[in-house]
Amino acid sequence: MQNKPDILEILRRGETGEYCTVKEWDVRRVPGAVRKMLKKYDLANTCDVENPVNYDYDLADRFFQAGFDLAVELGMLNESTERIIRVSEEELSNAVKFAPSELFLGEGVDGTWVKTRRPADPYPCKVAASLGITVSEDLFLDLVTGIAREREVDILEAGSIVTVHGEEVLSGTPFETLMGHWHGQLHREARRRAGRPGIGAIGSISAVTEYGQFGAYGTPGGFLPRDLALILLPSELKVDYRSLQKIVHTINMGGVLKCDSPSMIGGMSGPPEGAVISAVAWSLLSYAILQNTVGGGETYDVRYLANVNREGLWALSLIDQALSRNTDTIVHTIANEVSGPMTDTLLYEIAAGMSVIASSGASMTTGPRTAGGKLHDYITPLECRFLAEVTHASSGLEPAVVNEIVKQLLPRYEDNIKTPNVGVPYQEAYDMETHTPKKEWEDIYRRVKQEMIDLGIPMDTF
Repeated sequence: MQNKPDILEILRRGETGEYCTVKEWDVRRVPGAVRKMLKKYDLANTCDVENPVNYDYDLADRFFQAGFDLAVELGMLNESTERIIRVSEEELSNAVKFAPSELFLGEGVDGTWVKTRRPADPYPCKVAASLGITVSEDLFLDLVTGIAREREVDILEAGSIVTVHGEEVLSGTPFETLMGHWHGQLHREARRRAGRPGIGAIGSISAVTEYGQFGAYGTPGGFLPRDLALILLPSELKVDYRSLQKIVHTINMGGVLKCDSPSMIGGMSGPPEGAVISAVAWSLLSYAILQNTVGGGETYDVRYLANVNREGLWALSLIDQALSRNTDTIVHTIANEVSGPMTDTLLYEIAAGMSVIASSGASMTTGPRTAGGKLHDYITPLECRFLAEVTHASSGLEPAVVNEIVKQLLPRYEDNIKTPNVGVPYQEAYDMETHTPKKEWEDIYRRVKQEMIDLGIPMDTF
């Protein structure tokens, strides 16, 4: 039996594997292999925009097999050496088989169990909040403390900072190493102030290069080795030495890995169906090559850099169902919203994305990415609360039921995806003295929450 290769063997294969330029990989290898799998498993043109949530499990299983075959055929390209890192079918199968099926994040009463789930599983999909939206350094502590105080939130990721003690952080310089540690210290202090010092965490979203992570993860006062180390990799099916440095550092610290790399609808993998295959392949390879702990996959539509449109939601449902039905891994997926704070469209987008993810069998999600994550300070604790409530309440729903709910939600926001209402920043949505939501924002939240209950998401029981 071939066990999965260890990190030293992966590094060796990244130096000695088949030579392939990045251009060759992007233009010929990935698109060609994806087209081959679409044809082999008769998956082309299966995206049904009239039913944006898949509930045909046989289709999900075919996508899984196509993703598995793609993973074995392609492997991952090391961009830094332009060498292909391949694994055998047996190595891939064993890596997935022996990947963790559950993980306790955090410590004591503040911690939470993240477990393998199936579609419509009543065990709740766990929520990390929020995604790494840039936040002013002087607001960071109050804002992140507010998110951590939302008890529905299971795990704290929070935003990122781009200054350290007022100084601009230059990527790849000692400023970034210093910022990484400062970010970790602020994060730990926010957990303490919120009265949840043992809550699980994800870090460090502020680490653009390996230097930020070196400063943040496993250092005294920074992120703890029991926190998930977030490592973002280039698309599609690629790795580089910058990412591998972070992975090796996390392994050296005795930490746990959360490696992410989205597939792009309209990118190298082509249509929604191709993006699903690529995302499944990425998730499987992440265990064999990247030594991943929390896998899963997501896809974004390059037209909007979002995935709460019809094609994006359909793809999310297939990715989660394919992985949750055919593996016992911890499946993580993200919905990417484009509207901003103090808008009902943001909450509709959250409800659509989270109900799809939770009902389709994901173990864990992180969000929201308010205003598409593009604007400084555009995140508030209130939408984090709403996201967690929707996710937990949707977890036991059948995908066919969620499909009908989402079909009613989409008309409320889809015409605005190209030109979204980005709302207002935290400073305008919250009272800066009490750090509580202003009445207008609270009223929108209460109204939309009742609308979700009326649509069939049992948020009144959570």
